[in-house]
Order: sequence, then C-alpha cells, then structure tokens
Amino acid sequence: MQMAKPTPVTDQNFEAEVLKSDTPVLVDFWATWCGPCRMVAPVLEEIAAETDKVIIRKMDVDADPLTPGRYGVRAIPTMILFKNGKEAERIVGFMPKEKLLNQLNPKLD
Repeated sequence: MQMAKPTPVTDQNFEAEVLKSDTPVLVDFWATWCGPCRMVAPVLEEIAAETDKVIIRKMDVDADPLTPGRYGVRAIPTMILFKNGKEAERIVGFMPKEKLLNQLNPKLD
C-alpha cells in the first residue's frame, strides 16, 4: 500500500481529480487563516496514510473559490466525500479521527 498524503486540488482539476475518480475522494475545504482547519490537517494525514479506500484532497477556498461556491461550502473546515462524482457525505467542523472514520467508513464499503 502506498503512503498517500492529502494533496491539493484546484477549480481547474477538480473534475478530473475528484468527480472522475474511481476511488472515493474526501475533499477538505480549508483556508490558511482557519484555526480548526489546522487541527483537521494532521487527522486527515493519518487517515490518508492508513487507508487506500479513500483519496484525500485539500482545496484552499481563498485560492479556488468556484468549487466551494458550487457545493455551498459556507463554513470551514468542511469535508465532502465524493463517490462516483456525487456528494456522499458532508462533515463540517473539526472532529476527532475515530468520529470522522465512523461517519466515513459506511460510505467507503
């Protein structure tokens, strides 16, 4: 299993990297000035390193505002799980790893 790291995604490559992915993709919508976003980051890095059931992408809402706007992201951090190009789960705000995995795992099987 390869050690994955959360990688950035932009408005330009969102469709190719997220919507057309065969593997579910969890997109972390974040910003540099957001404190809770910095708390979420290490949790997502751990999940990315431990599982290949989901790909983790990060989108800076300031640098790439179109996609968050399209999906109605109003608060950050917001994490949206995309499966087969559709939103399957939405998590707003920081939550501990176990709780996050409890919400995601049923959608990943």
